[in-house]
Amino acid sequence: MSSTTARRDAPLRGRSTLVTGASRGIGVECARALHGAGARVLMLARNGDALRVLAAELGDDASAIACDVADRDSVQRAIDQIRSALGGAPDIVVNNAGQFLVAAVEETPIDEFERILRINLSSQFAFITAFVRELRARGSGHVVTIGSIADHVAFAENAAYAASKYGVRALHEVLREELRNSGVRATLVSPGPVDTPLWDDVKPEKRKGHTPRALMLQASAVADAVLYAVTRPAATNIDELRMSRA
Repeated sequence: MSSTTARRDAPLRGRSTLVTGASRGIGVECARALHGAGARVLMLARNGDALRVLAAELGDDASAIACDVADRDSVQRAIDQIRSALGGAPDIVVNNAGQFLVAAVEETPIDEFERILRINLSSQFAFITAFVRELRARGSGHVVTIGSIADHVAFAENAAYAASKYGVRALHEVLREELRNSGVRATLVSPGPVDTPLWDDVKPEKRKGHTPRALMLQASAVADAVLYAVTRPAATNIDELRMSRA
């Protein structure tokens, strides 16, 4: 079966999706999975060159938007581009963009702490607030939040990341309550350690208590979970998915 035929018969045909942090790791795999299921995918990340390569790889219905989610003006410009490209809000928002920092509390600069919160939490809030009113008016749509084991388990040297991910989980839970019975769905996907480039500078194999990358989940497994959630029947909401390596 050709890829064109596969997409014609796919469950997300006719749907539009925004994936943030789409230039690497979980974001790349989510973009591939959703596009393979027939969705039009808008991919957002700082690395515009990497996004354009991915868009060319995926072909039709894949677009790149360069955006630094740590910068409020850059986020607003991206939101305007998304609205212009789609004529409104995307049907599915996958809030995935994230940054990681491993450092003891006293060794975590406050500027870096605040930057992690902007990337991991504030940017998610920005994309939700930009589009959720329209999704509610439509009576359909889906907001997928990529959380982490760190949104419900505390680890040493994880202050900034844990603060952001606990906040992400709280934001999801509030959103889920506000959207209940609206037709708009909200899902939190919280994986254990995932082998992505976020670990390149951390070297987990050399750190006590860290999972070696060879024993981590693959990013494609998280993308499979996202695809599962967004392809359930319209009346079914997957509130939360927690994932670990078997």
